[in-house]
Amino acid sequence: MTFQTDGEGFLLNRDDWTAEIARQIARNDGVEMTEQQMDYIMAAREMYEEEGTVPPLRKFTKQMGVSKADLFETFHTGPMKLICKWGGLPKPTGCV
Repeated sequence: MTFQTDGEGFLLNRDDWTAEIARQIARNDGVEMTEQQMDYIMAAREMYEEEGTVPPLRKFTKQMGVSKADLFETFHTGPMKLICKWGGLPKPTGCV
């Protein structure tokens, strides 16, 4: 399994993404990905395919029926950045 990332660990080629690559990127961040995290990633990928943009946190939480606190508890840090990073999606706007 070979893939290239930028300096922050985001995939350079979105077409390289697989669930195993997602798990490897998470491991590179020191995290063993949970099924709950993968569920959020798959939902964000679906939203991205439908809308062509990464969903903002507020819209994502509303569509998923979860609170921001739930997402922060699940990801332990900026959830949309990790969802995008591990999900092979572009870096979310407003994320530095």
